[in-house]
Amino acid sequence: MKLLIVGINTRPIAHAAYNLGHEVYSVSYYCPIDFKAYKDRKCILKYKPFKSCGKLSERFKERYLEEMSKEWIDKVDYIIPYTGAPVNSYPQRKILGNNKIEKIENKYKLYKILRKHFNVPKTYLLSDIDEAKEIINNHPNKKFLIKPVKGSGGYGIFHANNFSNNFGNKKFLLQEYIDGVDVSASVISNGKEAKTIFTSNQLLNLNVAGWEGHFIYEGNIVPSIYENEKMKNIAENVIKKLSLVGSNGVDMVMTHDKIYVIEVNPRLQGTFECAELLGINVLDAHIKACKEGILIDRMNINEIAIKKIIYAKNKLFVKNTDFPKNVHDIPAKNVIIEKGEPVVTILSKAKKLKTAVNKLNKTKEIINKNLK
Repeated sequence: MKLLIVGINTRPIAHAAYNLGHEVYSVSYYCPIDFKAYKDRKCILKYKPFKSCGKLSERFKERYLEEMSKEWIDKVDYIIPYTGAPVNSYPQRKILGNNKIEKIENKYKLYKILRKHFNVPKTYLLSDIDEAKEIINNHPNKKFLIKPVKGSGGYGIFHANNFSNNFGNKKFLLQEYIDGVDVSASVISNGKEAKTIFTSNQLLNLNVAGWEGHFIYEGNIVPSIYENEKMKNIAENVIKKLSLVGSNGVDMVMTHDKIYVIEVNPRLQGTFECAELLGINVLDAHIKACKEGILIDRMNINEIAIKKIIYAKNKLFVKNTDFPKNVHDIPAKNVIIEKGEPVVTILSKAKKLKTAVNKLNKTKEIINKNLK
């Protein structure tokens, strides 16, 4: 098939599609030098020696991806949207996955659907900071988060003890903070049946430079060390309730006695690379579920995989790109990465978590020698 992969960073999905024998067209923001598996591609970010790569938050707009992909829409058989893709801008018949996701991506609309059937944190849709303060004062025994109505990656999510952010008249969410373990489940569905194929622990970083206090996504551990049948069943029921198809992710928080559903990712997730490292072909499973209604069998996983995104602690210069093979999303040599921006992605796998972590840390040491 001819597939158009669209998103902020399409490299892992495009490589998987290419390895399955598909003709790959890619439109993305990032353009890492280790991204080589495609028929044709377009990137927003252009690497220029001794020049800054800028900031994603300032340079990225969904409409840029939409405009750049127009040329290929009629040419390809299907479009696979990844994080950042303007799904609603494409012909529904071309989408390989969920084509109606507004009620999912709008966190308040999702909350209103899920609250009748699952444990969810109490959530308020507001446009007034003073109103948020009043709610917090009325619940002295609870903690709260501020969240954007839409968004991904943890940007804009922070504890509600910081009201220095100026929202103007823009609506935002005030959500009860659930103190527990952040877990996720990757679920394959055909719209009627759903099956959890693996679970994960989310890695969140509250100290990314320039985004201090925000719950920035920095990777995963697969499978979750807290995996149990209850969390898998809840995730499957969420996906069935929403009638989603293909590969979807359910983010949850696990406390000592409850599991709370936090968000739903109606597309291929950031755990994709960890799954591949463990021998799970998520893209093939996604395509089979969408096109044929077939759900793959769950594999027995006897290893642990870790994905970790490395963010720049300061503005840095990439003096060398001679990285180990488990390093991906590599920028061009001699470019400047701004403080707080992602630099590379590290993948690590081992029988035991401690061994996988040690491998990852050794790789970080090598990376740091190539940056200044």
